Amino acid sequence: MGVHPQGRPDDESAGGTGELADDRFVGEADLARWKTPAGKWLASRAQRLSERLGPYGALILILAAGAVVASLLAFATGWVYEAVTEADGVAALDHPVLEAAKSLRSPALDAAATAYTDLGGGIGMPILAVITTAVLVLRRRSWTPAILIVTAAAGSLLMTIAGKQLIGRARPPLSDAVPPYEYSPSFPSGHSLNSFVIAGIVAYVIVLRCRSRRARVWTVTAAALFALTIGLSRVFLGHHWLTDVLAAWTLGAAWLVLVITAHRLYLTARKTEKLSHSRGRVHPSA
Repeated sequence: MGVHPQGRPDDESAGGTGELADDRFVGEADLARWKTPAGKWLASRAQRLSERLGPYGALILILAAGAVVASLLAFATGWVYEAVTEADGVAALDHPVLEAAKSLRSPALDAAATAYTDLGGGIGMPILAVITTAVLVLRRRSWTPAILIVTAAAGSLLMTIAGKQLIGRARPPLSDAVPPYEYSPSFPSGHSLNSFVIAGIVAYVIVLRCRSRRARVWTVTAAALFALTIGLSRVFLGHHWLTDVLAAWTLGAAWLVLVITAHRLYLTARKTEKLSHSRGRVHPSA
């Protein structure tokens, strides 16, 4: 068995108990501790899955189940959204906000916003996600960051596709938009949803290793500002209505909660596995 430069055995630093020691606590909060009855019930079910499939297998299965829930959430959100917009409820915000955005435009600002919004698009966001994932996997010698980021991204893409096909809402008129123009359905804003989810899950993975409160605050703030400004850039450029962006943020937040909960259940399974080993028992998946 090799030894990690920090003094831990290689198998521990590459996930396992080493990952548990590094990722389990955020400040004083123990992510593997569940206080509510619902949380304890989830933890017990996750442990049973882990005994059969191993911790990674349980994590992947739980995330897959979460993706199904996220798809249903996208359907429900789309249904409510359609009812509200037909009644001219929240959608009454859309036209005044678009008019305000148009009044702020200038050639230089339009070009800067277009270049920036491309970071959250179908090319920029995947490149950023792949680079970040590769760095985190190599530095941490663990596949967990890859599993979390890839699954989070896949789920947000699934919700984007489902929402667009379900609602089919038209974008703002091309006369009110800044080129290059986009023609896919407007709801939800894919740039807003995907940037929110990917920035959020990357921030979460980084926060797990931040040992100071200041570092955690700066990490979360940077991710929030990125997601916020990408969403606002979509409205500024006239590529989406404000409500498309608000709905995307809502879906993204719900999906992030599911992914983070799945990771907490994974840490809980790792914790139980470690306790079993310390008592001299062999784990069923060993």
